[in-house]
Amino acid sequence: MRVLVAPDKFAGTLTAPEAAEAIGAGWRRRAPGDEVDLVPMADGGPGFVDVLHASLGGRVVPVTVSGPYGDAVDARLLVDGDTCYVESAQACGLHLTRGRDPERTTTYGVGGLLLAARDAGARRVVVGLGGSGTNDGGAGLLAALGATGDRPLDAGVAGLEGITRVDLPTYDGVELVAASDVDNPLTGLFGATKVFGGQKGIREEEMPRWDAALEAFAAATDRFTAAGEGAGAAGGLGFALLLLGATRRPGVEVVTEAVGLPERAAKADLVVTGEGSFDPQSSGGKAPAGVARVAGEALRPCIVLAGRVAVGVREMRALGVEAAYSLLDAVGEERAFAEPAAALAELAERVARTWSR
Repeated sequence: MRVLVAPDKFAGTLTAPEAAEAIGAGWRRRAPGDEVDLVPMADGGPGFVDVLHASLGGRVVPVTVSGPYGDAVDARLLVDGDTCYVESAQACGLHLTRGRDPERTTTYGVGGLLLAARDAGARRVVVGLGGSGTNDGGAGLLAALGATGDRPLDAGVAGLEGITRVDLPTYDGVELVAASDVDNPLTGLFGATKVFGGQKGIREEEMPRWDAALEAFAAATDRFTAAGEGAGAAGGLGFALLLLGATRRPGVEVVTEAVGLPERAAKADLVVTGEGSFDPQSSGGKAPAGVARVAGEALRPCIVLAGRVAVGVREMRALGVEAAYSLLDAVGEERAFAEPAAALAELAERVARTWSR
């Protein structure tokens, strides 16, 4: 039997490559004669570069850029031919902020990543958006590329209060792609601050103030673009990239295409995907939903192995998933967190008893 294993990360415990290895190891223990193809996945957030490197190879370029508070952080670019893949979370991720002073966090370092990508000779730059700890509308990114205004652009969303003028930079000679599963606008009820601000540490009572600051930033640049799909991605990083002429594509679609997932699914008898929490949010452009869609197009069954499963049979079937298996239910919470790789391998071994012919 040919089994395609294509999981996302199990947030907080396993990277996508580690999860794929664990599932593959457990499956082979039960069905050593099966051919197991490991294809780690991502949706544009943390792990984007590592996942693509695992499948594409390419050249990893280490760089040092400004972090969300202006301190230096280490990051990596992936250069594959004339395309460079950039992971914005490496410069402004939530793991770097832990919800501290969200009004001060800046995306300046993401602009540094774009400059480094251009210096590396890229003609096309794909920016993975997701997992950000920032809410500055991408103003910091624009500042790193040379933008100026009558208020500081590199001081977080707090710096944008009262802004009336912005002189935008150019990023000539490079095609930009914003890889994100988020289709929210920049401001308003469904905007970056209201929908995602809480997870970055913005208190409910502060949200109108910082949404108004982003509204002022939009008025000083381009209100039409601010209202577009994806402008609110990664605290407004999507907006800054769209201002620079970027094309928005779902992150999982970018990864799916880059790793040749449709061709690999067509050769498989079964597709296995997974993530930390398989829940209603999984349908909103997350990796397992994208993998299930590819499996369905190839007329192959798809199953999910997840840390926890919080969707019913009807929702699963709507996503094209035949069955889902919970790590917490199988081994308990303590072991799932203490030995995530071993526990996931054990779950995969159990599942193989049912699905391997």
